Amino acid sequence: MCGISGIINFKDEVVEEPFIRKMMKEMNHRGPNDDGVFIDNNIGFGFVRLSIIDLTDAGHQPMFGADKFSGTHNKNLDRYTLVFNGEIFNYIELRDELSSLGHSFKTETDTEVLLTSYIEWGENCLHKFNGMWAFAIYDKLEESLFLSRDRYGIKPLYYYHNDERFIFASEIPPILAVINQKPTPCHQSIFDYLVFNRTDQTENTFFKGIKKLQHGHNLKISLSKLSTPSITTPVKWYDLKSNLKQAFKSSDEFRHLFSDSIGLRLRSDVPVGVCLSGGLDSSSIVSILLKNFQKKDLNTFSAIYNKGQIGDESEFISLYKKELKYMFFTTPNVETLYRDISDFVKTHAEPIPSTAPYAQYKVMQLAQKHVVVTLDGQGADEMLAGYHYFFGYFFKDLFSKGKIGLLIKEITKYSLIHKSLYGVKSFIYFMLPSSIRTKIRVGEKGYLRQKFIQENSEENSIASNLYGSGNLHDALLDHFEYKLEHLLKWEDRNSMRFSIEARIPFLDHRLVERTLNFPGEMVIINGMTKHPLRECMKGIIPEEIRLRKDKVGFDTPQDNWFREPVFQELVKSILGSTSFRNRGIIDYKKAERLYQKHILGRINISKEIWKWIHLELWFREFVD
Repeated sequence: MCGISGIINFKDEVVEEPFIRKMMKEMNHRGPNDDGVFIDNNIGFGFVRLSIIDLTDAGHQPMFGADKFSGTHNKNLDRYTLVFNGEIFNYIELRDELSSLGHSFKTETDTEVLLTSYIEWGENCLHKFNGMWAFAIYDKLEESLFLSRDRYGIKPLYYYHNDERFIFASEIPPILAVINQKPTPCHQSIFDYLVFNRTDQTENTFFKGIKKLQHGHNLKISLSKLSTPSITTPVKWYDLKSNLKQAFKSSDEFRHLFSDSIGLRLRSDVPVGVCLSGGLDSSSIVSILLKNFQKKDLNTFSAIYNKGQIGDESEFISLYKKELKYMFFTTPNVETLYRDISDFVKTHAEPIPSTAPYAQYKVMQLAQKHVVVTLDGQGADEMLAGYHYFFGYFFKDLFSKGKIGLLIKEITKYSLIHKSLYGVKSFIYFMLPSSIRTKIRVGEKGYLRQKFIQENSEENSIASNLYGSGNLHDALLDHFEYKLEHLLKWEDRNSMRFSIEARIPFLDHRLVERTLNFPGEMVIINGMTKHPLRECMKGIIPEEIRLRKDKVGFDTPQDNWFREPVFQELVKSILGSTSFRNRGIIDYKKAERLYQKHILGRINISKEIWKWIHLELWFREFVD
């Protein structure tokens, strides 16, 4: 929806507006429709607006609020000042509840509902919200700043602080623009990225000193002039494990709540579309919109490739051609990636371990011409075991419970259906101790410098927390805790780069809390994942999609791209550059040998090649 930023000077120095404006400029793409600044001595907020609900000036931020029932609405007298990025989808119901308690409203915005909820219920208001958010509220009377982030991390919030000031923003570049120091890379984040293909599993970013407020957390800062300013340790206000509810008893229950989640996310005063990949998840959203909401004028946006190429799902997308009038397509290719790579690196501000998000980037670029809001299927894979390695957790679960007969049956079914041993290899890998898991992944790479490995491989949250889950149920919970957020971050950057708000129906907390309480044996059945979703979509989506065995998503044929002459030139220039060779991270000679084998088609190491490229370009753009 928007971009928020702020500076708090601890030494009572007045915040200068040009600094706030500088931060706002760095994220103008997040909110091209309006902007606002608030400065109260040593407190400064900046806001850029993407208008979604109540397109009038009434939705202007920062928004001000009075003490309960005081009736004051003057920014110089009001107690509260809010900057908010996101959407509270159940704002209509909450506004009715607040009206019954005596509150009156001047706008039709969810922003005013959020602020009034905080005034009425304090921090407990968060549990009433169904939505996605990152917001900051300055309490002038209490002299405090309160920051909060939604349950699963759909909307981002970053911060930096030292003894003199606290700075926050929706993205990292606005912070870099005002900290007045050379950025320092976080080598632990780089290690996890290169070895495990993971980012965002902790509060750390790729920049030392810049942290993200983790999903489901609050942060409070005391600014009283009578005491030294203090920043509390982030507090976890939402814990998924302790909020699990009874699992669905029937497919009808699941479908009804899923449909309700989609309906809430249709609330908008601007056009809404769907990112349609052709997979089970996004197709389920489209089919519900067609059948339950009669959205015959629905816009869909898809990335397609040549038939037979990795990532091409046009065969499944085309099944909707008779039902949809407005289907739009983009075809990312080696030339577009080469042309866009600089902007893509700047857009994300942190390295990404695959070109798959680039396909989404192109889909959002396409969608910008037609809609302002999109729906997509993010989160369903983490909720319903959509990735193949989840079979490894499932097999581990059956083994630990002594269900050997069922284990043999499921391994057999898996092997016959998927023609793969990946699930069995994952099972063996997950049975190993954490330290061995790390060593195996490091050994697979073969190109990291030994000193870099020694300095960053001891403490690893991925090997222990993410890959150490004891069973499938715990693995799904751990993926929400440690893995899902990087996908949400990439989606936020891709969508907001083109001034689009991405909404995610599968991450309605009511749906998540019940789905994640299914036992593993009800999620994977007869070698097929996502059983509850497949069952509830019977008769609603095409059978060819409902019973799909493969998992693609927004993938790309990157292995072929990196054999093309234009990329050979780029990769070789990077591997041969002085800057790349002097990083102390990658053994360039080994990397060059591996790349030569890739060019000749002897191996496919496209993910590694992309990681080398993106990491080096990131260094050059943001660190050097």
